[in-house]
Formats: sequence, structure tokens, C-alpha cells
Amino acid sequence: MTHDTILPPQGLDALEARVRQDLAWLDLPAKDWVPETTLNGEPVLPVAIIGGGMSGMAACAALRFMGVQAEIFDQSPAGFEGPWAITARMETLRSPKQLTGPALGKPSLTFRAWFESQFGLEAWDALDKIPRLQWMDYLRWFRKVLALPVHNEHRVLAVRPRGDGVVQLDLHSPEGERTVFARHVVLATGRDGLGGAYVPAFAGDLPRERWAHSSDTMDYHQLAGKRVGVVGAGASAMDSAATALESGAASVELLIRRSDIPRVNKGKGAGSPGLTHGHLRLPDAWKWKIRHYINVQQVPPPRGSTLRVSRNAHAHFNLGTAIERMEWTGEEIRVHTSKGVFHLDFVIFSTGFRIDWTSRSEFAPFAAHVRNWSDRFEHPQGEDDQELADSPDLGSAFELQPKTPGACPGLERIHAFSYPAALTHGTVSGDIPAISVGAERLAQGIVSTLYAEDVEWHFEKLQAFSEPEVFGDEWTAALPPAQRTVEESAS
Repeated sequence: MTHDTILPPQGLDALEARVRQDLAWLDLPAKDWVPETTLNGEPVLPVAIIGGGMSGMAACAALRFMGVQAEIFDQSPAGFEGPWAITARMETLRSPKQLTGPALGKPSLTFRAWFESQFGLEAWDALDKIPRLQWMDYLRWFRKVLALPVHNEHRVLAVRPRGDGVVQLDLHSPEGERTVFARHVVLATGRDGLGGAYVPAFAGDLPRERWAHSSDTMDYHQLAGKRVGVVGAGASAMDSAATALESGAASVELLIRRSDIPRVNKGKGAGSPGLTHGHLRLPDAWKWKIRHYINVQQVPPPRGSTLRVSRNAHAHFNLGTAIERMEWTGEEIRVHTSKGVFHLDFVIFSTGFRIDWTSRSEFAPFAAHVRNWSDRFEHPQGEDDQELADSPDLGSAFELQPKTPGACPGLERIHAFSYPAALTHGTVSGDIPAISVGAERLAQGIVSTLYAEDVEWHFEKLQAFSEPEVFGDEWTAALPPAQRTVEESAS
């Protein structure tokens, strides 16, 4: 296409009309087919989704396309779901711009369609990576154009499997505490949603106001003029270091245990439709082997994020620096390492997350019953991996499974649709590349369960169905052959 044939951007109104047309052509969403149910006079949702970020919205849209009413409950204010406008600090996303994300196979729902409708094809061709806040704007539009039902500022107090076909959610809302019943609950709670931020034990030797985890909500301008240490060398470490420097930190010491920063993103090299769709059916040993290898190799920080740090003269990359201990003198933090002592005012731990059901009070009603991989799988010698050992051992629809059958009735009605599902399902529930595959797999599994549970009701409805397509006036009954012969002879 030559320059003079490129059409000008048509605007979001035109794109939204196209979305409506696309869905009409596909006859989506399907009509509601799940019977309405109540409990003690209160309505029971077919599906409640905890978390209104990308994963939660993709799951909600997939379910609604299949004719299942699903509603989202998120603790954030409207438009600030997920990390993108709150705790994420990268300038751009790592994922290539052309990945379709939560679009569920609908071209008009992609980021590219949203971008080109406003800025045109030339701007798309010139775009390198998607700016972080622009991605958040796209997700806000995704929610709006699909009219997804999101209940904001709803904090989950407890998730209670009841054993009577219903899961109870105790919530704190702007109007006070409320209870919601649902036949299935989806935990679309992000990277830390099944546990929390991990920090080394020596963080406990420092005053809490002198350190933060990279996922904490924090005003980095409070670091102006301070000597800052960042523990780690991943993407969040680089983003935290750069943000601190740009906020006026006097210096940033990156404390990196490895002798070199990882160079190759092995997860990207493994990505293919084969792995996306085939991981779930691999033998357990192969699942562990692949995920463990990627974990050990580690994901490198993006090149742009690393350059964002290194172009600042006050950034110092300390490779091969193992931390031995930290101490607070009353005036400064002294970090004792294999390379000597660092004198700091503040430390940021970019040390990832830990899966730990017991650390989340809202999961207390069932946490002790969740079966993790370590409860049933003995990993090969030399392949120790705490993250994988703690990963929930999920069913084919991301459902939790009990350590002891029957010990927690209704546990299987809770579905873990977040990053820790990766060992069982592959990376289809937390990252942009295959989130649509995961959302549709989740939705198909829940849809199948809902139908099977109500099969008697559906059969009765089938039997009662009486809408005729043929009315009896479409033909004339033929006379018996002998009578026809007589009449034909008479005529």
C-alpha cells in the first residue's frame, strides 16, 4: 500500500460500530441459557470473577459470549484495575505490539484496531512498543465497548465454598459489607493474587519505612536525594531503579547476585501454538522440566528498561554481589555483601512473589485444603523449585483440587485463573500472548460443568419445547393406491 492510499483514522466511534457489527455477524453474545437460581431468596450468579484486570475481563467476556452471566468484583477504583496505572513502572510493555491479547479472536477488539482507529496505519508502523499507560487506556475501552459488569471498590473479605453448589463471597463495598453467592468463582487476581510479594528474611532487620517491594504502591519522589539499593536484576528491578533515579535519587546500587544479567528470554523461544494448546496434556515430568528450565534461566529485563537505567550516571550495576546480611545503624542501612559493604538510605526488593494461600485472609476458609504440586508430585533430583512446588495442582478448567477428596466440599467451584496456573496449564492465564486461549479454556470448562449440573432441567425444557416449524398445511395426504386407481379411471 503506497502512502497516498493510506486511509485516515476513522475514530473510536467507527471502531465501536464495527465491534457491534462483528458481534452481530457472529451472533454474540449467545442468549442466556443458565437457569436462574436463588439461595435464601438471594440471586445466585452463575460466575463471579475476583479481579477486573486483563485476565478478569478476558474471562468475563469469554463467558458472556457463551451465554453465561459473569460479573467482576475489583477492589480498585474504576479505570485503575490491575497494575498498569498503579504499581507498574515500565515505560512500555515487553510484549510485541501485534499480539492480540484479550481480543478472543475478534479483530476489532485488538489493541491494534483500537490504536489505528485513532492514530492511523503510519503511526502503527512507527510504534515500537506499547506505552504502559496507553495499554491501560485500551483495557478501559475494552471494558466499555463490551459493557462488562464490573463492581469497583469491592474488597473480598472471604471466599467460602459451601458444599451446596454455591460459593459465598463476603465483600466490603462502598455501601458496606455485602454477600454474593455464585455457582463458580474465578480468582483472576494477578501475579501476587495467590500469595504476596516475596522478600528475603533479612528485610526483617530493617525498619519497615526503610524498604519496599517493587510491587508496593509508593511515591518514588520520597527517594529524592537518597542512596537507594535495588535487589534483583529483572524487569521490575530495572523499572524501580529507573523510577528512583528519575525521581531524584542521589544514587542507585543494583545488587545482583548473578555474575551476569540473563540475555535470552527462553519463554519467548518456547512460545508456539503447540505449547500453548499442548502444555496442559503433557506428562507431569515434562511440565515441571519445561517450567523449571525457564525459571532457572530467568527472564532478562527488557533492553529498553535496562538502557533507561544505565544512561543515568548515578546508576551502578553490581554483578556477582551476594547479600550476606543487612543492618540498620539508626542512621543508615549497611548491606554486607560478597563485594563489600554498601551504605544506603532505602532498599527496594525486586524479588518476585510467593504462592502462599495461608498468607491471604480471604482464602482462610479453604487454604489448608488446596492441593499443590508438592502434595502429589515428586520432582526429579536436582530440579528443586519452590515456585513450582507451591503451584496449585489444577483441573482442566483451572479448578482447585483438594488434598483429601471430600474434605472441602465445593472447592472445585473455585478457579485459579492467574499466573500460578502456569505449571498446570502453561502461560495462558496471566500474560498477554495467550490470555485469550486461557480465557476460552476456562469458559468452556465452566460452561460444560454448568450444563451437566442442570442436565435434568435442560431435558425438561427440551421436552416442553413446542415451537412448530411445520404447520400441517404444507402438503395434502395421498389416497391409498387402490383408491387412486379408481379415481384416476373415473377421471
